[in-house]
Amino acid sequence: MGLLPPLDRLRLPAIGAPLFIISNPDLVIAQCQAGIVGSFPALNARPQGLLDEWLHRITEALAAWDRDHPDRPSAPFAVNQIVHRSNDRLEQDMATCAKWRVPIVITSLGAIAELNQAVHGWGGITLHDVINDRFARKAVEKGADGVIAVAAGAGGHAGTLSPFALVQEIRAWFDGPLILSGAIATGRAILAAQAMGADLAYLGSSFIATEEANASSEYKTGIVDGRAADVIYSSFFTGVHGNYLRASILASGLDPDSLPEGDLSKMNFAGGEGSKKAWRDIWGSGQGIGAIDRVRPAADYIADLARQYEEAKAELRVKAGL
Repeated sequence: MGLLPPLDRLRLPAIGAPLFIISNPDLVIAQCQAGIVGSFPALNARPQGLLDEWLHRITEALAAWDRDHPDRPSAPFAVNQIVHRSNDRLEQDMATCAKWRVPIVITSLGAIAELNQAVHGWGGITLHDVINDRFARKAVEKGADGVIAVAAGAGGHAGTLSPFALVQEIRAWFDGPLILSGAIATGRAILAAQAMGADLAYLGSSFIATEEANASSEYKTGIVDGRAADVIYSSFFTGVHGNYLRASILASGLDPDSLPEGDLSKMNFAGGEGSKKAWRDIWGSGQGIGAIDRVRPAADYIADLARQYEEAKAELRVKAGL
C-alpha cells in the first residue's frame, strides 16, 4: 500500500512533530514550504479563538506559496489534537479544524472513532501516535489512517521500545502509513527509518533549535549544547513518562536522578499552571539532539536533512553493491 494523499507529495519523507507551546504558524509554514509536513498542537493557539486565525494564516500562506512556486508546491500541514479528558477544548477545536478542512489530524493520548470519522468526512486523514503494538491495533480498529510509532529516545511523552522492535511488530499486520519517532535528527536517520519499514520519519526536538520556534534562547541553547546523556526519562511532571533536559530540571531546584513517580490523575493540557511548568520550565527533549550544533532557520535545517538523505542513499548503494 502506498502513501495516502496528501502524504504522497513530500519532497523529503518527514513530518515536523507538533511541539507543545513551541510549534507556531511561522514554524509550520517554514516546514511545509521546505517540503515536509509541518504541525502544531491545537492547544498552542490560546485563547481558543486564535486557532481560527492560525489556520487562516497557514492556509493562505501555503496557497500563496503554491501559486508562486508551481514547481515546488508546499507540503500539507497537520493539527495535533490531545484526546484526553483534561482537554475541554477538543470539540471546539475540531469544529475549527472542520471549517478549514485541515488535511491531517494527529491524535494523542486517546483514540476516538467519531473523531476519525469526522476528519474523513471533510476529506482529511488521521495519524495516531502509539508507544506499543497493542495501542497501534486499537487506533487502527477505531479508524486511524496511519500510525506514529513513538519509540525509545523520542522527545516529550515517549515509549521505551526499540524502534526495530516497534516497527517490525506493527509492520507484521499493518500496511498503511507508518511514521517512526525517536531520536531522528539527520537525513541518514530518516533513510534508516525507511529501511526499517517506516514510510516517514518524525522529527521534533531538532526543530526547537530553529529561529521560528517559540522557545526561549536558553531552551534553544540547551538543545544545541545537549547530548543524549543529558535527557532524563520521568513521569513526575505530567503523570506520563517523557523525556526532558537535565539542565532544566536542575534549574527548577529538583534532583533529576531522584524524581518520584508522577500522578496521572493530575495531568492537565487545558492550560493550568501545572502544564505550563511541565513544558515551559521543564524542557522536553529527545535523545537525538547530539546532532544539533546551532540555531538556524527551519528551511536551512531541512535543506541539510535533504542533502544528508541523498548522500546516505548513495553511500548505502555502494555498501550494498547496487
